[in-house]
Amino acid sequence: MKILITGATGYIGNQLIQRLSLLPFQIRCLARNPDRMREIKNTSIEVRQGDLLSSNSLREIMKGIDVAFYLVHSMDSKNDFETLEVDAAKNFIKAAVENKVKRIIYLGALGSEEEGDLSPHLQSRKQVGNILRDSGIQVIEFQASIILGAGSLSYEMIKALCEKLPVMIMPKWVSVKAQPIGIRDVLDYLTQAIDLKVEGNEIYEIGGPNVVSYKELIQEYSLQRGLKRFLIPVPVLTPWLSSLWLALVTPVYARVGEKLILSIKNPTLVKNNRALKVFPDINPMKVSEAISLALS
Repeated sequence: MKILITGATGYIGNQLIQRLSLLPFQIRCLARNPDRMREIKNTSIEVRQGDLLSSNSLREIMKGIDVAFYLVHSMDSKNDFETLEVDAAKNFIKAAVENKVKRIIYLGALGSEEEGDLSPHLQSRKQVGNILRDSGIQVIEFQASIILGAGSLSYEMIKALCEKLPVMIMPKWVSVKAQPIGIRDVLDYLTQAIDLKVEGNEIYEIGGPNVVSYKELIQEYSLQRGLKRFLIPVPVLTPWLSSLWLALVTPVYARVGEKLILSIKNPTLVKNNRALKVFPDINPMKVSEAISLALS
């Protein structure tokens, strides 16, 4: 089986490459900048230069592909990331249809429109999923909340705040509930979806057993690190103002972090636990275990 991984230089893509390289698959990676993948030692992994915003570069890359992972986003773009994400998904689908790709595995996001207007980030994730499904190719979509693992955006933001700020102001949005999942469990779901026996499109909501807020994640990280941190609640400080404050603490993640914080107004909770039945071998870890693993 020949597998394509888009978003190969991103956090999830990089972790997935390491996992799949241990299995009997032919792996092809799509990267705008292949130089960022020089650390890959496995010579059986094929790296191709390409850009999802350039449809011409995708035709050859998709040839012979059976299963394609769609793990890209445009949140780090200076431009209108929502338009870029739509264009990228449409270009990807055009090439996938032309090359008769059998299955697409997409990592989307939790978030329900029933609980208020979705942020641009969450709305864009939903729209991309719809574009992929409208192609006629079978799509397996996993919808996740916060992903906890060393190197993930949410975890690194929590880490930077806890390590650098003995006193933190806590705006209201840090109390919005989420259902985090450890990176190891996400990789298990993605890997098992490759040869999952299903008919038609499927959407699985995935999360760990704990429903927590960013405030509770900060407290758990601080506890495990032995850091005494003072959290001061404030009634104001909008997500936009918070993103400016975050940029001072974590400049590396400033652009993506701003869009992420704006999405925290929406609870991201698992409403349908069907994934636990379909993937009985996966027992998602607790938040405390995921943070402990990230620290190790």
